[in-house]
Amino acid sequence: MTHELSETPGAGPDMSASGHPSRRPRRNKVPEVTAYFWIIKVLCTTVGETAADLLNEKAGLGLTGVSVLMSALLAVVLVVQFRTSAYRAGVYWLAVALISVVGTLISDNLTDNMGVPLETTTSVFAVLLAVTFVVWYRRERTLSIHSIDTTGREAYYWLAVLFTFALGTAGGDLVSERMDLGYPLAAVLFALAIAAVAIAYFALGLDAVWSFWIAYVLTRPLGASIGDYLSQPGGDGGLGLGTVVTSGLFLAVILGLVAYLAVTRKDVTDPARVTRRAA
Repeated sequence: MTHELSETPGAGPDMSASGHPSRRPRRNKVPEVTAYFWIIKVLCTTVGETAADLLNEKAGLGLTGVSVLMSALLAVVLVVQFRTSAYRAGVYWLAVALISVVGTLISDNLTDNMGVPLETTTSVFAVLLAVTFVVWYRRERTLSIHSIDTTGREAYYWLAVLFTFALGTAGGDLVSERMDLGYPLAAVLFALAIAAVAIAYFALGLDAVWSFWIAYVLTRPLGASIGDYLSQPGGDGGLGLGTVVTSGLFLAVILGLVAYLAVTRKDVTDPARVTRRAA
């Protein structure tokens, strides 16, 4: 792995109209990766699993109808996200929560409605994610999440996020079904996999970009396992809290954390540091 994936090679200061370097720092459109980031991410993936089940069961629209509805809502929120000039915690995490639901529904539609095997959907989403990274890097010469400061980079970022949720759903279901682990053991397995990625990053020097995206994929089945364990009936290996209680509980925690971050701005990227990284 080279650090070219994480940094923008050869990039210099922005040029002003007069041809002189501009000192105006670029604004990153995504949050810094902190402990808050990963906590909210796992909570959003849990909501993605339970909310998809809740809407499918209670709304009476079926998987296809719910998928259309949630995709439309996601499109509206992404328009708002793209129109913002900088990272806004509320808008960003609402987009993540919705994309977690949509990614889950895409995978479920292919498997449940169209009968596509999990092996196939997992492989297809893995390829689509890989292609996204290849095109992103060829066009931008960086995959750094510290410089999501153009429309193009933001588009690649959200496309990658969508495919990670779909891949995490299909891959997580495949592993859980093939190994017949049960919800608690599945959660432990995926948590250990994330811990292994963290060790590889901190102790073995695994590239920061690959570490981030591998962990991002793995948090999806982790959150889903937690959500299923809490919401599913006792006879199915869960605690029987139900999708309404589980979704409401996790949404409340997400709202509290996002409100805290919106006020404290603890996860806002320092523009000067982004400029130094790109210099």
